[in-house]
Amino acid sequence: MLSRLNRFASAATEESRETSWTLFRWLVAAMFLTHGYDKLLGDSPQEPVGSGMTNLNIGDLISYPVPLDINLLFAAGVVELAGGVLILIGLWTNLVSLLALITMTMAYLIAHLAWFPTLNGGEMAALYWAAFLVLFTFGAGPYSVDTWLELRRQEKRQKKMEENT
Repeated sequence: MLSRLNRFASAATEESRETSWTLFRWLVAAMFLTHGYDKLLGDSPQEPVGSGMTNLNIGDLISYPVPLDINLLFAAGVVELAGGVLILIGLWTNLVSLLALITMTMAYLIAHLAWFPTLNGGEMAALYWAAFLVLFTFGAGPYSVDTWLELRRQEKRQKKMEENT
């Protein structure tokens, strides 16, 4: 009985894999960019320099003043908003996902350093980290600007090869 259900589920996922992947990318990106929107354009937007988080503090281990008094919350907001938009449309997804991965690593280390994310409010940073690791590993998927650009590159290469022969 369970093997039949498993086969049914497997067949259903084969048919919806591309759509599910695109939906996953869209939802992660849309939620991520709302965090950046709030930091940059919300009720109390972050200043680029001079105020906010201008020191990098990771627990009691590292305390480093950021050069030029750059506000790290502003920088994170830029990554979240611009990166969210780029991932939403599927442009430069691997690169932007890597940048978002680094940002979520730093967010966790700076604001939520502990072993259990649910105890320190770090579950969103941890979940975003996992989502961006998956997006970095597997890319944008079939319904994206990245895929469209790659198809155009292949068509141009094919035309060039045909012209040369």
